Amino acid sequence: MPEEIRVGFHRELGEIDQKVVQLFALVAESVAKATDAFLASDRAAAESLVKSDAVIDQLYCDIEELVQRQFALQSPMARDMRFLLSVLRIVPELERSGDLAEHIAARATRGISENITPRIRGLIEEMGRIDTQMWRQAADGYIERDADVATRLNDRDDELDDLHSSLTAELVTGQLRVPIALEMALIARFYERLGDHAVNIGERIRYIAEGL
Repeated sequence: MPEEIRVGFHRELGEIDQKVVQLFALVAESVAKATDAFLASDRAAAESLVKSDAVIDQLYCDIEELVQRQFALQSPMARDMRFLLSVLRIVPELERSGDLAEHIAARATRGISENITPRIRGLIEEMGRIDTQMWRQAADGYIERDADVATRLNDRDDELDDLHSSLTAELVTGQLRVPIALEMALIARFYERLGDHAVNIGERIRYIAEGL
């Protein structure tokens, strides 16, 4: 590859990397804010997250377009190929996670949190806290190319699964009206999926770092 083309190629790889970091930051922020918006029935915060999700969606499309351009114009090999392939798998997980955060926040407009028990509220707060920590860990792991983040995210996901089971057990006791219980079961599923997406990304980070 001629020197000028090589420099341009690596400059564009750097641009892709920066955009992925930006996408991580937006998703991690949305996950953190979603629980607060839901539990406070904060409609303004929910509407703000809807706008943030539109930014996430556009950034996701921009990154995919840039990556596809590299495959069309260059012949990436070895580490560069591994990076580009990993980005193509990471950014859909990020985009879907942004959607999940928006779905949680959107329930703020329905006043659901005003009709749940203190126990269920506490479980939602804890699930939101763990998901937020997982997404911040994933973001840091990507920036640092930390292969070990995959193991740490798996451990936290086990905690999240236990909380999901506890919340499900609470919902079947019949303390909530059926429509509220159904909404809470869906919200619990959103939190669980957020953890799953973070775990998937952790494995992609391991692949970038180690090629395994």
